[in-house]
Amino acid sequence: MSNDIDNEYFCDGITEEIINALTKVKGLKVIARTSSFAFKNKNVDIRYIGNQLKVATVLEGSIRIFNARIRINIQLIRTNDSFQVWSQNLDRKLDDIFELQDEISLIIAEQIRENFGHLDISNHISVIGTKNINAYKLYLKGRAYQLNWALEDYIKAINCYKQSIENDKNFYDAYFALSRCYGILSSWGVIEKKDGENKASYYLNEGLKVNPISYLGYFSQASLSFWNDWNYTKGIDYLKKTLKKNISFAIAYEGISEIYIAANQLNQALSNINKAIEISPLSPNHHFTKGNIYFLKKEYSKAIQYLEECLRIDPNFTLAIETKLACYLLLNDRFKFKNYLATMPQLICPEICDHLFKLINKEQVDNAIDSLAIDVEASFKSIYPWHFYFLIHSGKIETALNIFEDKMKLKIGQLVNFQLDPFLDPLRQHKRFQLIEKQMMTSGMVPVKQVSNEAEKQDAKPLDMQEIAHYTLMLGNFIKDESPFLNPNLSLKELSESIQLHPNKLSWLLNTKFNKNFNDYINQFRINHFKILALNSKFKHITILGLAYDSGFNSKSVFNTYFKKTEGVTPSQWVKSHN
Repeated sequence: MSNDIDNEYFCDGITEEIINALTKVKGLKVIARTSSFAFKNKNVDIRYIGNQLKVATVLEGSIRIFNARIRINIQLIRTNDSFQVWSQNLDRKLDDIFELQDEISLIIAEQIRENFGHLDISNHISVIGTKNINAYKLYLKGRAYQLNWALEDYIKAINCYKQSIENDKNFYDAYFALSRCYGILSSWGVIEKKDGENKASYYLNEGLKVNPISYLGYFSQASLSFWNDWNYTKGIDYLKKTLKKNISFAIAYEGISEIYIAANQLNQALSNINKAIEISPLSPNHHFTKGNIYFLKKEYSKAIQYLEECLRIDPNFTLAIETKLACYLLLNDRFKFKNYLATMPQLICPEICDHLFKLINKEQVDNAIDSLAIDVEASFKSIYPWHFYFLIHSGKIETALNIFEDKMKLKIGQLVNFQLDPFLDPLRQHKRFQLIEKQMMTSGMVPVKQVSNEAEKQDAKPLDMQEIAHYTLMLGNFIKDESPFLNPNLSLKELSESIQLHPNKLSWLLNTKFNKNFNDYINQFRINHFKILALNSKFKHITILGLAYDSGFNSKSVFNTYFKKTEGVTPSQWVKSHN
């Protein structure tokens, strides 16, 4: 809301960090950035959002930056009835943003715990790798470019990350981001492969020197292991370490799925991409990956369903656009294929694809393109190597095998799924292809190991039976003697301090012993106090709402909602029936 486009990436970064911080709270399901941001700046009914994302609550708010200050307004809303559970405004100096992100994340986690159920919350859940505001801004600007998923924007991202490091040479997240950018660009042939890989390794190692256990460090190691080294087992291992540090990092599940696709283990791939979609149901990347699995299974009609879902979310998602065209081509659906060519100006090589359709589907080819004039090298700098596929299907097998062997030695990203790519089928019968495949499987490429899921260990109970009895008695006596529920601003933390029990343990006790969250536990005493006042003739001159406030409630809607939930009637109906 700052009316300043330069601050938009900064505000988006703040929001993403709050999301990342909340994912560290065990037991709390938090939807990832991509899907949450699908509703940014849109006037959409909260109930619709809850249904789309499959969540019980939505955190809604705004950020305004002005005169070196930042103002954040936030509210927590139930999605089933649009009820506002809690709201707060925060106004701080912009230089305090690092502490503010942690403060907001903790407040939100505590409000969710007080209103919904037990959660273990650490003292700090938002940890930024820098305290330099300029380094942080440049990092977030680079991230905004990188998340466009356009190869040319990766160059812009690299420049921002380098400037970020110039402001803070110990900002490890910027090093890891640089490593991933160089790794992807070199893997997909946009920059010279060896030079790109050397730079990717250099920046990765610089980041690991500062923080060797960052989840983004593990993720960066996984990215290099898979995309640049084609070491599937190592990639999986690093991604599992990533998820151990951040269980809700949806992109890591997508990464595991991509590795299983390349390893021709498609059931495992589907299982992991479904986990990613559960965390981020509106991510175009995840839906593309699921569509790509069915494409490589040669279930083209089913693939189209998921590719269309991807394109519904992001109509310019290049890989989905090209793969959908490939599906129509391989289905031999001339009508849909021609219509798609005519209506999709974003297509990379429509003329080449039109001729490829005729070649694959045994149609007569008029005005054939000279395969010798095909620019295969340029094709391998693009997302989809259509020129190379045309070369194969035009019968230039020896030339195609020469190119295939050279690109396989480089482990080029466009061929990472060579085991399943249907366009490579004419090469598979040739001994040279089989030899290259065998060499890759036994030398440079390590087959992925099947990883069995171990049963999670049961967490130790925070209180034993004797302690449960002790603190239950202490809590009951304190409620009876001090009536803390009359304080409308009473918090779980404040109550825990009064009985000298850690907030995490008190939250667990309330949920385990009384089967209630903090607010339900406290509000039951407020309701009982209200009833006593309402039946006392001395207080007849006070309104029902006034009595509710005197009983510790600070909101008319909360009082009415909770009263009807527990008593089955409205407060006025209850009072009338008891007079």
